[in-house]
Amino acid sequence: MCPIAQPQKELNMLSASEARPPGAASDQVHFGLEGVIVADTRLSDVDGKQGRLTIAGFSLERLVETHSFEGVVSLLLGGHAPTPSESERVRGLLGQARLRAHAWLSARHALLSSLDCMVTLRAVLAAYDAPLLDSAASLDAALELTALTGVATAHWVRARLGAAPLEPDPSLGHASDLLRLMQDVRPSERAARALDVYLMTVSDHGMNASTFTARVVASTGSDLVSAVTAAVGALKGPLHGGAPGPVLDMLEAIGTASAAASWLERELAAGRRIMGMGHRVYRVRDPRAQVLENALRTLASEDPNVDARIALARAVETQAERLLSARSRGRALKANVEFFTAVLLDGLHVPRHAFSGVFAAGRMAGWCAHFYEQQAANRLVRPSSRYVGKPPTDA
Repeated sequence: MCPIAQPQKELNMLSASEARPPGAASDQVHFGLEGVIVADTRLSDVDGKQGRLTIAGFSLERLVETHSFEGVVSLLLGGHAPTPSESERVRGLLGQARLRAHAWLSARHALLSSLDCMVTLRAVLAAYDAPLLDSAASLDAALELTALTGVATAHWVRARLGAAPLEPDPSLGHASDLLRLMQDVRPSERAARALDVYLMTVSDHGMNASTFTARVVASTGSDLVSAVTAAVGALKGPLHGGAPGPVLDMLEAIGTASAAASWLERELAAGRRIMGMGHRVYRVRDPRAQVLENALRTLASEDPNVDARIALARAVETQAERLLSARSRGRALKANVEFFTAVLLDGLHVPRHAFSGVFAAGRMAGWCAHFYEQQAANRLVRPSSRYVGKPPTDA
């Protein structure tokens, strides 16, 4: 387990305004903290100019070729590439954790009654018995919460269908079992592998909003469950994790490649966003989009509709890129991860209202790893603000 540094006392810290004279160049406001470096991390690096994502020393493309999701969890929490035996051990531990998650959720079925998957996950995590994790090693704790998030999402899908939850099969890989828990059918190897690639692809991604949220909570000396519950709250926001479902809505509304340009032009003329296009960091195509497109192509031999889905998605992407480029000169707006997340998860028959829950199931390991990394070299996150209100009345 990563060593836990003692949280800094706020009284021992100078505010930004106390530490420098008013009017200094560093008083500049960085809205949204854009360009502000807040931590050193070994977990991932996002190169927005080159369109590269590195996760714990592996390019994303190499990572999905050489690892399983269980291996990536071990890599993020253990700090080294796992051996085959270590990956197999993690697979077994995660399978047992799914069984414990199922037993815990079965006694609290009311938590699954929400109409919204992310509200359900927030409630499940907030209610989880945090003391169970206090003495756990970092990998064990991450496996416990990763299992809970995936099983809760699958059980929510079943509850929404009016069906009873299924008991996990610990002999299966995590991705394969999650699909089985949602669909009551053991998936093919290609389908299981496609979801496995997806979970690896979204496992970590720099200092995004939900990860930063988890680290802020960690910096206060709070517990792991509180940090990841807060992260789920951040992911719930439509500007962070809420776009894959609307991407699917858009593709279905367009229907055919020939209709893409006119449909998109009407949306832009009405002042509406084109979902799945553009990213805060990437100035080229999101590398995750290509990895997910490749994973989707592996399903073509099992589903004759996959090639048509890909063709429609690429046509919409091409037209959207052309139209957005004409309106946003100087800034490239290209497909992001949510664009092909929608197409891939739909191809795996995951209900669109569960997309963000499946995303959280993949990202949980990253959130946990960031929690422990923050603890190991902690300083209370306490930025300053610039007051622009009225002067005090007693001045």
